[in-house]
Amino acid sequence: MKAYETIDGKRLYYKISNYDSYRGVFGHECVNELIVSRLMDILGIPHVEYRLVHSLIMIDGKEQETWLSVSDNFRKENEEKLAYDIFYDLQKEKNESPLEFAIRNGWELYIYRMFCVDYLIANRDRHGSNLEVLRNDENDSIRLAPLFDQGVSLLFSTYGDEKAIENTDVMRDFPVNNYIGSKSLQYNLSLIPQGVDLKINSLKEGNKEYIINGIENVLATKHIDKIWEMIWKRWCYFDKICNQKK
Repeated sequence: MKAYETIDGKRLYYKISNYDSYRGVFGHECVNELIVSRLMDILGIPHVEYRLVHSLIMIDGKEQETWLSVSDNFRKENEEKLAYDIFYDLQKEKNESPLEFAIRNGWELYIYRMFCVDYLIANRDRHGSNLEVLRNDENDSIRLAPLFDQGVSLLFSTYGDEKAIENTDVMRDFPVNNYIGSKSLQYNLSLIPQGVDLKINSLKEGNKEYIINGIENVLATKHIDKIWEMIWKRWCYFDKICNQKK
């Protein structure tokens, strides 16, 4: 569930984690958004910046204390958004895949960086609407929106289950619903051409402090440690594969 407001001419978007009428708000997708935002800060990959806000919300007349992820409007003036899958259907050439379509439009670096990030965080939800094309008809410009909506990642499905967290294989090739590439995050790394420079910074073990700063007030220590284990081990694998291709 999402909401927005405009303050001093600036639009802010708010998003809760999971919700149903029985449990109310549950899960920690909002925390994941902050973690992934910080990870991409370090890597130097353009993205929508997410912040975490402790809030009191009301849904269907019921109050609940929870965490919200907050982000700014990433569209420029006169830009209109269109889901990538819709834009692809409108503009594709015969037998052209969504990846080939991106390459033809000059978006290959964006996609290869996305493959990298999605692998590191085990993102399960990069469907065709979680990528957006931004068009400005006034100056005939077109671009892809900064990467956004990475909450269904990391250990999102183990909320409150310490045993499930402990038993998670962080290197597992999780089932995903990618629109571009394959349904395997690991295989998608092989789609990055040999020798290509992704123009990203290296992740260091010392970056853990920045990534988890303040999150210890939201998630259990075991949960945080497992998240870092996932990011770090998957980075080491990615870095090894990337170096082999150079």
